[in-house]
Amino acid sequence: MTSLLFTDGWTVAKRGEPPLPVTLPHDAMIGETRTPDAPSGAHGAYFPGGTYLYSKTWAAPSDAGERQWRLFFEGVYGDATIRLNGEEVGRNVSGYREFTVPLERVIAGADNLIEVDVDNSTQPNSRWYSGSGIYRRVWLEDVTAIHLPYGGVGFRTVALGDPATVEVIIDLVPAAAGAEVTVRLDDDSVTVSQVSAVVTHTRTTVTLDVPAPRLWSDHSPHLYTAVVGLVVDGAVVDEQQFRVGLRTIELDPHRGLLINGESTILRGGCVHHDSGPLGAATFRGAEYRRARILKANGFNAIRSAHTSMSRDLLDACDELGLYVLDELTDVWYNPKTEFDLAPSFDAIWPDDARAMVAKDRNHPSVIMYSIGNENTETRTPKGVETAREMRAFVRSLDPDRPVTAAVNFLLNLIAGGKGGAPSAAPAPTATPNKRPSAVTSTAANILADRLNSIMQLVARAPGTDKATRDVIATLDVASYNYAWGRYKGDAKRHPERVIVGSESLPGDIARLWPIVEKLPNVIGDFAWTSWDYLGEAGVGTWAYGEDSLTAGLSKPYPHLAAGPGAIDITGIAGAQALLSRAVWGLLAEPAITVRPLDRADERLRRTAWRSTDAVSSWSWAGAEGREAHLEIYSGDDEVEVFINGRSLGRKRAGAKARYVTRYRTTYEPGEITAIGYRRGAAVSRSVLRTARNPRLQLSPETFRLSADRQELAFVHIEIADEDGVVEMLHDDIVTVEVEGPATLAAFGSAAPATTESFSSTQHSTHYGRALAILRSDGTPGWITVRASSQRHGTAEVQLTAREMQLSARRGA
Repeated sequence: MTSLLFTDGWTVAKRGEPPLPVTLPHDAMIGETRTPDAPSGAHGAYFPGGTYLYSKTWAAPSDAGERQWRLFFEGVYGDATIRLNGEEVGRNVSGYREFTVPLERVIAGADNLIEVDVDNSTQPNSRWYSGSGIYRRVWLEDVTAIHLPYGGVGFRTVALGDPATVEVIIDLVPAAAGAEVTVRLDDDSVTVSQVSAVVTHTRTTVTLDVPAPRLWSDHSPHLYTAVVGLVVDGAVVDEQQFRVGLRTIELDPHRGLLINGESTILRGGCVHHDSGPLGAATFRGAEYRRARILKANGFNAIRSAHTSMSRDLLDACDELGLYVLDELTDVWYNPKTEFDLAPSFDAIWPDDARAMVAKDRNHPSVIMYSIGNENTETRTPKGVETAREMRAFVRSLDPDRPVTAAVNFLLNLIAGGKGGAPSAAPAPTATPNKRPSAVTSTAANILADRLNSIMQLVARAPGTDKATRDVIATLDVASYNYAWGRYKGDAKRHPERVIVGSESLPGDIARLWPIVEKLPNVIGDFAWTSWDYLGEAGVGTWAYGEDSLTAGLSKPYPHLAAGPGAIDITGIAGAQALLSRAVWGLLAEPAITVRPLDRADERLRRTAWRSTDAVSSWSWAGAEGREAHLEIYSGDDEVEVFINGRSLGRKRAGAKARYVTRYRTTYEPGEITAIGYRRGAAVSRSVLRTARNPRLQLSPETFRLSADRQELAFVHIEIADEDGVVEMLHDDIVTVEVEGPATLAAFGSAAPATTESFSSTQHSTHYGRALAILRSDGTPGWITVRASSQRHGTAEVQLTAREMQLSARRGA
């Protein structure tokens, strides 16, 4: 089987509009005009959705009629109908599922028209920004009559030692008695083990002995290259290549999570699938960047929320060393929004699960599957049986990884056994669901926001154990959403239960983490969220001034981003990330932050999903004389703060201060210094200063990119001085031009509310920052980025796109 990237030469047309040329992946929603009355509402960040026609002409080879062809889609959001030369050849309604479509009537030696109709007009169908269209890659596959099927090869590390033992399971379609399978394992181009076997059944199992094995873990993510071949009559008819890691997983309530026999605690964060200004479009460069930034901020694990993770992000987690909890779905048969897939749940979940496991099974980063999130059906006998069935199905596909489901104790309690009834057959998404239950994840968020500090008392309320214990008994791991207050009690009530905090409020980390470290049966915690996302507009955004008087949890148009991310949608880490790093013991020096001086004296309405609005800056033009609220994050015993050499005093820090020390002072430009003390001795220091003569500055994260249409470059646009110190209160409107072999793929800021578009060449900075994302057009050469502002001058930078030997073939 040969897989060729099939992303160039497409057009897309929204209903009633002319077609435009696009290179996939492509999010058709992100460039649409947002409006206050958009049917997606705050769920979908006030984007309208619509129907879209993707088209591509494929010149089939002259012998195409003698071969088997199919298309492999990594993801299409919206009800998709695929046609070949006007004839329907496939459908898909599940927006996060990988799927294949056979092309059985190809016209050999001629142009063939491929069309993909995508309908994402029925809104809301998601609790967050979904995007629209063919938002991940497409591959054209030339399939041999006897071949290794999609997901048909699995690697299992069955024993560690020297040598380590790896079992390789190979499924064939169709059965090929007498054929031979070969497996080779390479380490840095050196073959370390190889084996072959004659096929006698549709499934063949071989064993590799790997001498002096180099194991995979978060702190040492070593990868081997595996090549699996299928030989018929002496000729190789199919071959697949994998990057694999040698890694074992054990769960023990008395020893915790063991990776390769070593105790491991998950420093986790949840991530949605969108890439901020890029929308839902998935690019390798964006996913690797996300993983790199998360790792640099102390995370060693991520939970996909609440969709199966992209291949690119899985690859990044493999290479950089991040554990993955991959989640199948947000919705079971109880609807959460008016047009979600609840009516189709029973019909589609097995194929969704099958596709997720096929994608994940050879990624060492994936250590656990989740089959759902906050599904109140789990309160009912039918829901418990559904969880049992789903868990058994997933384990039949992958016997090595544990299965969980995220349970919200408060939701299950108030559901009171009214979990809904399962659907019998798929329903068209244009037909509204029965009215979504009042007991949904959104309702739980509102309650948690209002309860806030007493949320953990509510999670321990009488009846919560009864409302959850039956479904938890069906699972390998108990996932607790916003219920860390139960950890100690449940360790006694259920001593054999292994627990993970699948969602926790970001500000709770200082209180919950000591419990995680103390109890071996609690294997980690995932904050909501590690990376900010689009949709659920404003749930983590504080409201100021008059807005604070009327603000609810979700915010009105033009709010766009959710707001709870420790890292914002442009990749800038905030105070919540600093708090986590301090708690985890990964902050080398005190981190100085200050509440925004343009907002600090205003009335405000907080939200539980953001513990602070403080930012790392001491450059606030025009704020002289205002009261500054300082937050110093540190794991030291004490900290002392100096402003322009004047001490504000030494105060308690570290665990006794829950890792944040607060000061109030009068803002004055200059330099602020924080010194950390341990046992009375100064051991660390950090400094922030005020920007001097800030101007428009461009700062690329890299000056080189591959001349490949799938490659991106990220350019920070800042109002900063020559040393890179950003001025927070000199925001400006910036226009970007790109000259050379690249295009401006997206341009925007982390502003929580804006009427500006990420698809425009003009955008305002937010607290002095914006981000331009460039996409290579596939040709080498110099790329010039020019930016002009209204008040801070112009700036220019050059990058180069170089020819690279990049694979245009899909990994298995």
